[in-house]
Parts: sequence; structure tokens; C-alpha cells
Amino acid sequence: MASRILKWMGWQVKFDGFPTMQGIAVVYPHTSNWDFPVMLMMKWAYGIPVMFWGKDSLFKWPLIGSWMRWLGGIPVKRTVAGGVVGQAVKIFEEHKQAGQYLWLGLSPEGTRKRIPGWRSGFYLTATKAKVPLCIVTLDYAKREISAVDFMDLSGDQKQDMAQIEAICQGVKGLHPELASPIQLIDPKISRQDLVVK
Repeated sequence: MASRILKWMGWQVKFDGFPTMQGIAVVYPHTSNWDFPVMLMMKWAYGIPVMFWGKDSLFKWPLIGSWMRWLGGIPVKRTVAGGVVGQAVKIFEEHKQAGQYLWLGLSPEGTRKRIPGWRSGFYLTATKAKVPLCIVTLDYAKREISAVDFMDLSGDQKQDMAQIEAICQGVKGLHPELASPIQLIDPKISRQDLVVK
């Protein structure tokens, strides 16, 4: 059903599977409310067990929490020591030790609005957990979802981000003017201060 819906919407998908049991899939660009349902259709169409993290408060409501988990949500607490990154790294370590599959999907921009760059959580998590990245591009101009570019981060942020930028070059979101530049922003900057006026 999901694959039929994608075809009906005119989307083409490039995906040949993940090369490892654990990793992080970063989706770019995130400029519309439509991005999430489109990616869900891809997840269901290909049977991809990709998870995503969400605020733990969303999981405390019985119906909403059950729905979030069914979609693939993992509850995280932003206020605990180590923050979201620390929790994500711990979750990856647990899955590695148990030999369990875990690919975490996220939008590094963290918002549909244009901001100065990408939040660094994905980068810190990938380097600390020692898992690869899959760069997923969501191109509305071509109606194409591509998830075929994988990379191991070197720890050289400028070099790694330049490689990611090259992969994402020319990709257009539904609202191209809202796409954020592909560069890491200072993690000390508050979420409220990020939006480009």
C-alpha cells in the first residue's frame, strides 16, 4: 500500500539497503510538514526499521505514546546528564552488545524554518557511538528520495560537512528558501536564537 501511495504521489526511491546493523540516517532538507509522511511512506514501503527520537513527554500519554512507538519513536529526556546525545550513544551501545538492528532517522536541522546550519547532535552521536551515516536527500523538484550515500565520519568537522554538502548539492525541498546551509552550528546557541529572520 505504501509503495503504491508513493508512486501515486510521483515519488521515486533509490535505496539498496543499509550496510551495517546500526547507523544514523540524516534527512535533508526539512522544509515542509509533508516531509515526515513522505519518509514514513518510504519506511513502510521498503520495510525499513528506522527509528527516531522524540521528547519523552510525548510518550507519557497512553494513546499518543503507543502511536509514537508504533511509528518507531524512541523517548529521550533532554534534561538528563549527557543530554540527548548521551542517551542515543547508550542506546546504540545496548543494541550493539545485543546484536540488534538500530538505524536512527533524523532531520539535522531540527525545524522546518531556515536556521544558520545543522544541529550537531547527529555528528556527536555518530562519532561517539562509532556508527556510519546515511545521507538521505528529499528532492521535491525531481520527486526523488535517495538513500544510497554512506560515510564514516572522520572527526574533521569541516571535511565531513564538505563531503555531505557535495552529496546534497542541487537537492531542493518543497520550500527551497527554507533549506538551511550545510554546516554545523554552535551547540551553545539556544533553539530560540537559531531561526534566521
